[in-house]
Amino acid sequence: MKPKLVPNAGRVLRRAWSIRLIIVAGILSGCEVALPIIDQFVSIPRGTFAALTGLVTCGALISRLVAQENLKGHEDGE
Repeated sequence: MKPKLVPNAGRVLRRAWSIRLIIVAGILSGCEVALPIIDQFVSIPRGTFAALTGLVTCGALISRLVAQENLKGHEDGE
């Protein structure tokens, strides 16, 4: 069975909060990896970025289930 994109996939990528939060979670994960380098300049407790990543990921899950008005139709020509 071949996966099929939703009809408005481009619009979802540009406007969905779940996508935005997943991107933020990815950036926070990268910060966790870079923590040994960052720690030389700023003291950040271990696990901070991991905890923030978990919270943002939970937000992405919740936002995926909430109806987002800006994704329903094609009123603006997109």
